[in-house]
Amino acid sequence: MSEPKTWMCLICGWIYDEAAGDPEHGIAPGTAWADVDMNWTCPECGARKDDFEMVAI
Repeated sequence: MSEPKTWMCLICGWIYDEAAGDPEHGIAPGTAWADVDMNWTCPECGARKDDFEMVAI
């Protein structure tokens, strides 16, 4: 597996960290962005997965 990456919502700035996942919303820690369901939405603003961009933190 490659290094975990972070993805930021372009609408509200919420960060998805692959290492942490989003357990509160059904995404286990270590889940790669590519494996997140296309119907998943930002837990803060409801933006679609397409509205996220990879960022270096």
